[in-house]
Amino acid sequence: MIELPTGLPADLVPLSWLLGVWEGTGVIDYEAGERLFEGEFLHRVSFSHDGGDYLNYSANAWLLGTGGERTPLVSEMGYWRLSRAATDADAGPGLLPAIAAAPQRTADDVEALRNPLGGFDLEVSLVHADGVTELYLGQVKGPRIDLATDAVVRTANAKIYAAASRMYGLVDEHLLWAWDIAALGRELSSHASARLARMD
Repeated sequence: MIELPTGLPADLVPLSWLLGVWEGTGVIDYEAGERLFEGEFLHRVSFSHDGGDYLNYSANAWLLGTGGERTPLVSEMGYWRLSRAATDADAGPGLLPAIAAAPQRTADDVEALRNPLGGFDLEVSLVHADGVTELYLGQVKGPRIDLATDAVVRTANAKIYAAASRMYGLVDEHLLWAWDIAALGRELSSHASARLARMD
């Protein structure tokens, strides 16, 4: 049984089931042009918090060879947060401090953010080691998260990557996810999925 942590900032409660380190395997199945990318991979994902109103995210994946060798695939880092307007009580941008006292946010404050579909809107920003940066918008509703890119930025030397969507769900105490991408000239389509178990 998964135990949810106590004492979290109120804004993290809808995302609290993600906290921890998750590891498992998945499959890649993506065709672009005349090339089929497929195989099994090992995936390690970490969701943590440092007292702020967001989750810290990091993930790494390795393609598994037939002899057990691992070839690095993706490394990404980012932040997950409930969507709410920034106020004078929030720090930023940059290193600018807050200019007003921050009252402690309560469960009622978070409940006021619930959307008409019964979930909470999310903003997720991810940076990949291969020169791609993504801004996802979506929602968390109970133990399910649906995200789609609102913006993708690539360095001049990154491969073509135009859009993505991701789905996460907690099923039988495992984190299941699927990632669809529009890359290498192909429209948005299924790319990879995995089943991860909590490690800590």
